[in-house]
Amino acid sequence: MSQKNNCGFCQIITKKKDAKRIFEDEKALAILSPNPCCAGHILLMPKEHFSIIEQVPDYLIAHLSKLTNKISMAVFEVLQAKGTNILIQNGVAAGQKTNHFMIHIIARKENDSLDFQWQPKQLNQEEMSTIELKLKEESKGIGDFEKEEKKPVKIDKEIEKIDKEENYLIKQLDRIP
Repeated sequence: MSQKNNCGFCQIITKKKDAKRIFEDEKALAILSPNPCCAGHILLMPKEHFSIIEQVPDYLIAHLSKLTNKISMAVFEVLQAKGTNILIQNGVAAGQKTNHFMIHIIARKENDSLDFQWQPKQLNQEEMSTIELKLKEESKGIGDFEKEEKKPVKIDKEIEKIDKEENYLIKQLDRIP
């Protein structure tokens, strides 16, 4: 069986499993988290199966980012949230528990007892410089983004032929020298 067939979130996308759907379009689905950290914990995911962010095409990341913004705005308005955390757990070491890439949009209120704070780690100048140089070198190719393939537009309706005799505007156009 493929990853997609074993993926619980792919089963939600294909409606084989139930979920509280709050937004859906042709590329993405947003649901209330089945294991929320608070009221208003939303999961936004691509409909196509990707395990981690590095596998997701650039144009789809852009689409998901726009949706994240709009959903976050809705959380502020509807739930009277005082903030949102936008979280991507990318890989097991980052806390990713499922094999489907998703963005967590978490409604925050003052004193909600959720703690996303960490203690800053002190690195010496040599460690920082080494990391900087390695990342700078690897980042040189940034800027070449994947573009979505354009699909032909299908017209379901037949184009009606206009009878010149009946259309006043076409008659007037015929009169222009």
